[in-house]
Amino acid sequence: MYKSNYWQGKQVLVTGADGFIGSHLTEALVRSGAKVRALVVYNSNNSWGWLDATDISNEVEVISGDVRDPFLCKKITKNCHTVFHLAALIAIPYSYAAPNSYVETNVNGTLNMAQSCLENGVSRFMHTSTSEVYGTAQYVPIDEKHPLQPQSPYSASKIGADAMAISYYNSFELPVSIARPFNTYGPRQSARAVIPTIISQIANGMKQIKLGDTSPTRDFNYVADTCQGMMALMATDATIGETVNISSNFEVSVQDTLEIIKDLMGSDVEFVQDPQRLRPKDSEVFRLWGDNRKLIELTGYQPTTSLQQGLLRTIEWFSQPKNLQGYKAGIYNV
Repeated sequence: MYKSNYWQGKQVLVTGADGFIGSHLTEALVRSGAKVRALVVYNSNNSWGWLDATDISNEVEVISGDVRDPFLCKKITKNCHTVFHLAALIAIPYSYAAPNSYVETNVNGTLNMAQSCLENGVSRFMHTSTSEVYGTAQYVPIDEKHPLQPQSPYSASKIGADAMAISYYNSFELPVSIARPFNTYGPRQSARAVIPTIISQIANGMKQIKLGDTSPTRDFNYVADTCQGMMALMATDATIGETVNISSNFEVSVQDTLEIIKDLMGSDVEFVQDPQRLRPKDSEVFRLWGDNRKLIELTGYQPTTSLQQGLLRTIEWFSQPKNLQGYKAGIYNV
């Protein structure tokens, strides 16, 4: 079972540390006493993404690069005890336009990381999956035995990446664990996601909210809970070779989520369906509700943040002018 002092002094690598979940995970690991190496996407502006918005960037060894490069992956995994692999292309609408990019980053990137961890003798490798691999629920709650359904090029690439990661456990005994988070939300989330879309438009004073289909249900998880779930997964040998959902075991429709946010923000905005935000008919995932019993059984950890608590914290962050100005609420972000 997870012990809070487990990470003290351990050398860890977080790929995708400049992203939404990755930046929060990096913060949590630093505050737990880990020595963190963080991979951010290379750019010529010396931008570290969301790590620039944290107060721990000076306590992290930041490396700019790309998981598509196997030489870089081998270099950054040296002397690491644990690797948290989060680097991925994740926007579903963009995967319709650029599917090969998703294979290159998500599948080949995972291959590069797994091979590098194997060659460098890394003690634990966590690959990050997604609830999108399940597609629309055939039964609920969705456990880890649910069939996988590639309803978008994005989900197909993640199914391939998951298979690549676990193949290294089966073939080479690399100590792999697959974390499969459901619908993480919170401060710093991309504007392409539904909760930031709703909050940022209301906070900008818009009278109408542009959304796609609001009938699907989701299993929303506050980002701090997702990160603690990942850390718990990697702090016990019981999860080696296992795929584990990180979920709240609760579903709510997008429409009901909209109404909750409207109420919390004291808004009377009107919902307007935006055709460009609709997924192709057979690509929409209409129902997600994750079974988290395996996570609890193997680690003893379960989420602690209610949807209302998490939304209040998210609203507070997005409502700060310095944060809100980074979001172009009037432009649809794929």
